[in-house]
Amino acid sequence: MLRIHFTSEDLVRTRLACRPDPLWEIAASLHRLQSQLGRWAHAAWYRDARAAISAQQLGSVVRTLLFPLFPRATYFPDFLTPAEAGHGLKSGLDAILDTPPARVRHEIGLLAQVRKVPTDMYRLADKDMRGDLVAALRKYHNAAIAPYSDRMQARVDAECARRGRDLLLGGPEGLLGGLGPAMRWRAPVLEVEYVGGVDRDLHLGGRGLVLIPSYFCWQKPVSFADPDLPPVLLYPLASGGPIPQQSPAEAPLSALLGRTRAAVLLAVTYGATNSEIARAVSVSPANASHHTTVLRDSGLIASHRHANTVLHTLTPLGAALLRLPDQDRQITAQDG
Repeated sequence: MLRIHFTSEDLVRTRLACRPDPLWEIAASLHRLQSQLGRWAHAAWYRDARAAISAQQLGSVVRTLLFPLFPRATYFPDFLTPAEAGHGLKSGLDAILDTPPARVRHEIGLLAQVRKVPTDMYRLADKDMRGDLVAALRKYHNAAIAPYSDRMQARVDAECARRGRDLLLGGPEGLLGGLGPAMRWRAPVLEVEYVGGVDRDLHLGGRGLVLIPSYFCWQKPVSFADPDLPPVLLYPLASGGPIPQQSPAEAPLSALLGRTRAAVLLAVTYGATNSEIARAVSVSPANASHHTTVLRDSGLIASHRHANTVLHTLTPLGAALLRLPDQDRQITAQDG
């Protein structure tokens, strides 16, 4: 059990990352390749990733370099998932390259305490060797992660919309209280069922916490082993698609609006931008904009400009339409 202790200042500084962290996703995806756990939920990705790794002749580097560095164990080196990766893959890889040699040697030594590592792994303290590692990580990302980037972002978009609603209605404690099932908020402590049965306490001490939803993380959250690093908690996205899916009972909604427009309305349930809708519904941004214009002109959604984006939300009429019983929807369709 990981117990994360919050102060009032930590609650204010807690935030949610609303884009996948490429290096954490590399780590979690490598764990999926090494384990049967969660493979059923990522069956299509597993097949595609293995094919891409083989086609691009990455099998040897994955087996001999990446698997030993990212084992399915209670620890892998923290320097492999720097905070800079939150700004993109390049920033994260640059941070790995710039890691002080002493820290690399120390963390490889910690890894050697939980897993046998090749002796030449310590050579990663040399910047040229880390350059080879960075190149391998980039190639792996391009082969196994990048093809799924839109799907991953759509899932994270939906997660941020849900957690944003929790934050709006319940404040930071509402956000933390809705993260289950592997996390339980018992103020002022977030109890986390941690990988490998690790038992420890993490005192945030006013630094706050960055929550990172992950596409490839499975069942139990992960954090840095070093308590002095900026606190983060990688946690698995709930299973399911990026937007609420229509059940057979909701078919009349498609009959009324059309299948794509009904999917767009569902995508706006928690608030969404045109680009988020486009990813969730698998249409072009221009097509998404057309559908939102029709829905807005019909009084079903409202649009609000924020910086360089436009956020679409349900109007009371749109929300009521999604809640209508089947018979009422059919009557509405007939009346229209």
